[in-house]
Amino acid sequence: MASDAGRRVVLGSFALIALCFAVGAALVVVAAAIAESRGSLAGDAVGPLELGIAGGAVTIALAFLLLPLLARFTRPGDDLRLLELCDPGQPLLRDLMERAGGTYNHSIMTGALVEAAARSIGANALLARVGAYYHDIGKLERPQFFVENQSGIRNPHDAAAPAQSAFIITAHVRDGVARAEKAGLPRAVIEIIAQHHGTSLVTYFYRKASAGGVAVDEGPFRYEGEPPSSREAALVMLADAAEASVRGLADAGPVQIEAAIRRVVATKSADGQLVASGMSDEDIEAAVVAYAKMLAGLRHARVEYPDDAEGDADAGHSQLQP
Repeated sequence: MASDAGRRVVLGSFALIALCFAVGAALVVVAAAIAESRGSLAGDAVGPLELGIAGGAVTIALAFLLLPLLARFTRPGDDLRLLELCDPGQPLLRDLMERAGGTYNHSIMTGALVEAAARSIGANALLARVGAYYHDIGKLERPQFFVENQSGIRNPHDAAAPAQSAFIITAHVRDGVARAEKAGLPRAVIEIIAQHHGTSLVTYFYRKASAGGVAVDEGPFRYEGEPPSSREAALVMLADAAEASVRGLADAGPVQIEAAIRRVVATKSADGQLVASGMSDEDIEAAVVAYAKMLAGLRHARVEYPDDAEGDADAGHSQLQP
């Protein structure tokens, strides 16, 4: 889909430039026709012809100068901006990579999942992928409070009250929207960031707070966003939860992975998170199949190498070839 978007950008740009060249050429032809119609009035004829040539040149020059501005209001321009945001060198992605490596890797994997699912249901795969890349940028405020970034450090939630932990966790959506708006990200991407958790319950800390039968208000343990209002946002929500759920499985094959994804979908659906997304039952099933296939591929069995083996994994793979 990224290549399709690239083709749309190139074709749209060429079409606009070709149109401007055609307008410029038309001005020259009209001017020449005026000159020809005046016949022997050479002195009068030179003026319209020169004016036509100058007008054509100005039209073409303006086309090149205004192309970036015009692109902002066209589909090819939207695609070009989204393609730019896929670059790992973009400031927000670079910060995520350097300061929250676990979140960065999770976001890239989520992007691959949603792109595959979006293709299968005819949604905007490029938008979904970019939304997935940036959906967790709010975690840059407090990266150490998220489990994927806690390698080698103590979990700060161990010393926090459940309600406090839930507040910190849910804040990453608000923080993400603020960062996205400051960076001037497209509105469609900001909406995905705002909606990728909807009004879901932060289950872990809610259960921790209500342990032992204590009555606890769900309000402080729910995200303050709104449920996904597009298929792209819904795909990011489901992929985000599915990737995290499968990552938490100690040892699972394709059957267990698919079962975990279906539990995620069932939970989100029962909680009303998919009602406004426009996702049909067929779309949801296609997404489950796409996610299960890709996540199962990540958990494939690997060759166990001898302790004294030299070289890298490619050497072992070559031994498996016929």
